[in-house]
Amino acid sequence: MNRTGVILGMLLLAQLFLTVLVYRQDNPGAGSTGNQALVSRGAYVIDELRVEDGSGSSVLLRRTGEQWQLPRLSGLPANPEKVEKVLKSLTDEDPGWTVAHTLAARQRFQVADYHFRRKVTLASLEQTIGTVYLGTSPGFRKVHARNESNDGIYSLDLNLYDLPIEAGKWVEPRLLQVRAPMEINADGYSLQRRDGEWRLGTGDAPEQRELQALLDALRNLQVLGVASQEQQLAAEREEAELILDITGLAGTRELEFFKLGDEHYAASSEYSHLFRISAYDFDQLTGIDSLLLSGAQ
Repeated sequence: MNRTGVILGMLLLAQLFLTVLVYRQDNPGAGSTGNQALVSRGAYVIDELRVEDGSGSSVLLRRTGEQWQLPRLSGLPANPEKVEKVLKSLTDEDPGWTVAHTLAARQRFQVADYHFRRKVTLASLEQTIGTVYLGTSPGFRKVHARNESNDGIYSLDLNLYDLPIEAGKWVEPRLLQVRAPMEINADGYSLQRRDGEWRLGTGDAPEQRELQALLDALRNLQVLGVASQEQQLAAEREEAELILDITGLAGTRELEFFKLGDEHYAASSEYSHLFRISAYDFDQLTGIDSLLLSGAQ
């Protein structure tokens, strides 16, 4: 290659470099990616998660051993999958390219320290590891996010619905499920499991489809949230639609089911709170026909 060709090649490379540089300066959406998570946890084990909204409301989750708990709800266990999804999005996954990095964009995307939809603080041993602001949604199951200590704004695979401010929405939904009952007593029927078979209190075999409906309803019971103090007081003044005394390998518990207006609730002797459940779960349990279960119909 002659000298003229070398010079022209160098000029072409310089022109390409300047073009890319100018394009990146004029287009905030063409930002860089650090190929790392939004929050670097390092060697720390995250044991506290705090979520706040712009109005000052907040919810705190704290890790005790292998379980996440809700201190403001008497230490009720939190949904581990829900917590893990948030931690994974913030501390494990590469958020990709920045979509903006200017002060004006912080305001527009609502990720400024004075204007945000969610503020998520992660801590370990009472030391803050990182704080992230979440704002507007650029698309389905996406949210704009910014680490407090950086200018870059990202489009994160997360949804504000995944970070509720109401503590009850973090509660483990399987909290009231009964996986392996050995004895079930209700006002209209009594069931015992002996030598691998279910028997009625009379010693007769129960109707199998009705029995299976009852066992499935107990096994799949879902907690939707925690009732307010007013709702709990109202339930205490009402007579339960159904009371189940259930004995399992872990001991005995009592489940009570209430209907207040159009809402449905369940109480357990294991916990001091009243829980919201679906109308479907309520109907599945209260709809068990004791006569059909006994084979009388």
